[in-house]
Amino acid sequence: MRERIEQLTENLGRTIVGKADAIRLVLVAFLSGGHALLEDVPGVGKTLLAKSLARSLDGRFQRIQCTPDLLPADITGTNIWNPNSREFEFLPGPVFANILLADEINRATPRTQSALLEVMEEHQVTVDGVSRLVPQPFFVIATQNPIEYQGTFPLPEAQMDRFTLSLSLGYPTPAEELQMLQRHQEGMMVSELKPCISTEDVLELQRLCRQVKVETSLQEYILSLIRASREAEDVMLGVSPRGTVTLQRAAQSLAFLEGREYVIPDDIKFVAPHVLSHRLIPTGGRQAKPIVEQLLRSVSIP
Repeated sequence: MRERIEQLTENLGRTIVGKADAIRLVLVAFLSGGHALLEDVPGVGKTLLAKSLARSLDGRFQRIQCTPDLLPADITGTNIWNPNSREFEFLPGPVFANILLADEINRATPRTQSALLEVMEEHQVTVDGVSRLVPQPFFVIATQNPIEYQGTFPLPEAQMDRFTLSLSLGYPTPAEELQMLQRHQEGMMVSELKPCISTEDVLELQRLCRQVKVETSLQEYILSLIRASREAEDVMLGVSPRGTVTLQRAAQSLAFLEGREYVIPDDIKFVAPHVLSHRLIPTGGRQAKPIVEQLLRSVSIP
């Protein structure tokens, strides 16, 4: 399956310039069976990365442009009356897809945001007491602008905890921005990307990632990091048990992307800031990522 991974990475690199780490992190979330949250200022390529991944997969892609007037039924679907059959029929919402892009997710109201809680964790939607499974694989990639607060609704902790990792793309370097201009001059568009991996391939890759070996000493290292986050004086809320499992799965997926059948400490250290930061609630207005980096320096490596 290495060839499939290389084709997917190459496909994403055709539209996203110079963001190898960001591409790798999104693939980590994708292959671990989780979801990704892209937090950055407008115009740095968040939506472009999501659409490029969707175009690379031979599956169903749906996009939700989140606004304050968006309703939960607009996401999950609803039952409508069919006058011909004289019965209610279920009209599926955009959540019934393999890749769901929730653009500017923090512009949706809390009630609408809650419509994603069940499907992100259990991969099913319950409408009028009937539960329906969404297609597999199922991957939510959400974007939000952390700078703009007017007309936005912060994501609750329960929803943040359902994202495998969060990341920001950042501004490109001058050389990368020049390369971006040259590509746009040549007319390289996302619509030109061709699917290079099937849904069956993704499910097989996810299965293989779960088979990557994690030694007991590394599991104890993960637990030490989690306990340290809960006991830190400048943290109001530490990492949940879901975060513990997610950190291990992310490290397994990264090891698989690197071509190894086992996890090393560097895998955990690379993904930890992105897996743990959005799960912490610091005290005194502090930033979460520096706290995680301090924990990584303080906890001894096996």
